[in-house]
Amino acid sequence: MKLIGSDASPFARKVRIVLAEKKMEYEFEALDPWGDKSGIWHSNPLGQVPVLLLEDGKPIFDSRVIVEFLDNASPRGKLIPTDNRERIEVRRWEALADGVLDAGVLVRRERARPAKERSNAWIDRQQKKVAAGLSMMAQDLAENPWCAGNGYTLADISVGVCLGWLAFRFPELSWRESKPNLARLMVKLEERPSFADTLPKE
Repeated sequence: MKLIGSDASPFARKVRIVLAEKKMEYEFEALDPWGDKSGIWHSNPLGQVPVLLLEDGKPIFDSRVIVEFLDNASPRGKLIPTDNRERIEVRRWEALADGVLDAGVLVRRERARPAKERSNAWIDRQQKKVAAGLSMMAQDLAENPWCAGNGYTLADISVGVCLGWLAFRFPELSWRESKPNLARLMVKLEERPSFADTLPKE
């Protein structure tokens, strides 16, 4: 299999962590999806990463779809529970983390626009989503050792990727200081090779 992504994409990182946890071999092709000559359009008509190319060349896109495919493709280290309520709880965490990331990416893209074209109201709205999302993460985690259930799941991967990207792109948020329970979770996650080996970079 081949994974197409970028070194800075949190969504590609989520897939890379799942691949590492599942001990699955793959080739990683890094590219800039925003580049004028990006080849991503050949694999994903939406022009977004990540894209997983299967052995037969069929592309799978959207990180949530990819990680579900990977978790079902191998019984090793199941990350998404089969019980309906437990599965939905994990996917709810994933949706929350991905939503915070979506808002953070929109803030970055809006800030990159020329000042006269920039919408501060739009930026404020997205920043409100980030703040509210972090508050819900901290509230729902409470004093639990893991996000969902009694063990490590896709919920923890999703939250860890989200928090890591926010620390990378928005260090001024200082979420480790304001959300100590999230910081405790992150310490455990950062000790895992799958997290250490996929740190975001420019």
